[in-house]
Amino acid sequence: MSEARIASISGPVLHAVARGRFHIGEAVEVGADRLPGEIIRLDGERFVAQVYEDTTGLKPGDPVLGTGQPLSITLGPGLAGKIYDGLLRRLDIEETTPAGPVRFAFVPHVGPGDHVSPGQALGEVEDAGPANRCLVPSGIEGHIVQIAERGEVEADARIAVVRDSQGHEHGVSLFHRWPVRRARPVAQRLAADEPLITGQRILDTLFPVALGGRAAIPGGFGTGKTVLQETLAKWCHADIIVYVGCGERGNEMAEVLHEFPQLTDPRSGGTLMQRTVIIANASNMPVAAREASIYTAVTVAEYFRDQGLHVALMADSTSRWAEALREVSGRLGELPGEAGYPAYLSSRLADFYERAARVKTLGGAEGSLTIIGAVSPPGGDFSEPVTSHTKRYVGCFWGLDRERAQARFYPAIHPLQSYAVDAARFATWWAAHGNDNWLRQREKLLALLEEQAQLERMARIVGKDALPAEQQLTLLAAELVNEALLRQSAFSVTDRYCSAERQSEMLRLVMRFIVVAREAVARGARPVEIAALPVHRSLQRMGEDIGEGEIARFAELWSQLEREFAALGAPAAKSVEGA
Repeated sequence: MSEARIASISGPVLHAVARGRFHIGEAVEVGADRLPGEIIRLDGERFVAQVYEDTTGLKPGDPVLGTGQPLSITLGPGLAGKIYDGLLRRLDIEETTPAGPVRFAFVPHVGPGDHVSPGQALGEVEDAGPANRCLVPSGIEGHIVQIAERGEVEADARIAVVRDSQGHEHGVSLFHRWPVRRARPVAQRLAADEPLITGQRILDTLFPVALGGRAAIPGGFGTGKTVLQETLAKWCHADIIVYVGCGERGNEMAEVLHEFPQLTDPRSGGTLMQRTVIIANASNMPVAAREASIYTAVTVAEYFRDQGLHVALMADSTSRWAEALREVSGRLGELPGEAGYPAYLSSRLADFYERAARVKTLGGAEGSLTIIGAVSPPGGDFSEPVTSHTKRYVGCFWGLDRERAQARFYPAIHPLQSYAVDAARFATWWAAHGNDNWLRQREKLLALLEEQAQLERMARIVGKDALPAEQQLTLLAAELVNEALLRQSAFSVTDRYCSAERQSEMLRLVMRFIVVAREAVARGARPVEIAALPVHRSLQRMGEDIGEGEIARFAELWSQLEREFAALGAPAAKSVEGA
């Protein structure tokens, strides 16, 4: 074990003189209390390290011990359902809890003489949550020499011995260590051609994120970033949720820690916490640990992905993480870049977001990791560095708008400031789920909302009543799209979640309304008459009135639509345009 002595220290950053060999990225133990740290710069016999604990009391001359290993965390069964800090240390254990050996019920899947390869399941642990398979670690391949029998084993016990082709024997335990800054290997990256259904219509219909994709939620204070991420955590079609509170205010983080264990999981009927990992790092915690917490979270998420699970990582927020980079960079005396951030901000963001993927695991299963990162631009300025660099690496940009949030419009995503670059890839998936015209309908909705923005500017000058009937109808149709499709209450028992099938039915009805309304106006009907039709109100309310188990009722609404528009004049031709 190499040793060094502190030469100087400033906050979380220390300079030390080495008395042995050290490496970039090596984990170190600082001072008499052996505080965790990591080497971030080497210069001959001197190095710079960042410390992940409060450094009060450390002084020049205190020891710094090298571990010879990179900064790593321990992965294994039983991770889900617990709360950790940025270095994956338990936070939800009472100090009065009696210490004792932790035991797991192990069930082997292989026997002596069997050939095993990296990622293959040696067995599983019963009652250990959704990720309970014990996998062969990366780099180990050979034949089983010894395997634990079915029954209880201690957490640190060896469950198997594998002899490789060179005759070397490798012990395998339930738990293993993995460097947080190194991506876990996979057999193959798969195409991102399937959406992650979130249950939020404005996202799934207009701005879908791929299963294994990357999305950003930028928004100023009070626009609903945290609420939206909590909603996604509850309703999105992911097997595991990893939620990392990175530098958020303590009261917000406390609210998350209080609410998540009480939320009901709509998929299993148990608590949402049973398939959630929370990594809490509030703004008053050590700034260097905030920087490490992002990598800890994505490494945990990759571990679950390697189990053949679909994982969603919620990072709230990457702006606070970037501020930690800026503070450490300033203490290192590095030349600042734009807005004081270090010049390597962009590459660090790329390293993080590129670990998202839909993959074929080493064990042959399919898994995915979808990363959804919140961004907190000062004053809601989307041109600031963190937001602008993030846009380069994400496929979905869900821009939150302050005016929509203040108008109690939820989700407050601005449809003209948001985008989804992978949307065209999902047309086949939607066709297989009952809507073969989804992509064209989506394009028409976006064009309608853009036309609405232009007409509203004109209406402020000349008045809405002075506009031609066709333009008044456009405003009416756009308002219906916002109210019937894009607005969704997180508190509504009926409409807080919307399945893909229900979304398709609602989308077709709204598109049909627009088609027959335009035909009616062409025949001489006035927009005010169309707005007064009972079916217009029924369409506005269909999200609340027709639940998930009542999708057949949309046919009744379709009949009402055709009947009432036929009564306006000559029977409307049953055009299928956009329907």
